[in-house]
Amino acid sequence: MGFKFAHQGMVLVLVAASMVGVSLANKEWGSYPHNHTTSPKRVIVGGSENWHFGVNYTNWSLKNAPFYLNDTLVFKYDPPSNTTFPHSVYLLPNLKSFLNCDLRRAKVIANPTQGSGDGFEFVLKKRKPYYLACGERNGFHCKVGLMKFAVVPMRHWRH
Repeated sequence: MGFKFAHQGMVLVLVAASMVGVSLANKEWGSYPHNHTTSPKRVIVGGSENWHFGVNYTNWSLKNAPFYLNDTLVFKYDPPSNTTFPHSVYLLPNLKSFLNCDLRRAKVIANPTQGSGDGFEFVLKKRKPYYLACGERNGFHCKVGLMKFAVVPMRHWRH
């Protein structure tokens, strides 16, 4: 019991440290500016892979970081049919819920039909962690399909 608690605590610390590191990745430490624009980006979640089962979206978010305030995340996925599994987008309330894919207190921000066509758009309006996941099959897509990621948008640095 003690080992499991210690292990979960260490995982929480490592994830939190990683998120802080990613959120600070664009801070200007010297005279070379890392961010050349102040206009918001429109980012398709998963790039050409879109939002589907089996893509590691945590890795995707780390590779596409940093994200900035007012950037728009676009979730594109096929509508439910006889040949596709439905997907959705949930906003999880905290890191523990995110790590465990616990959807009990999560908020549905896009249902299975909202990702078709141009996709569902979610604007990063506040400087806080956003924990996003697919909530289909009671968290199975989140847990096994790796359909989850976290972002902490940053302010644009002006010169």
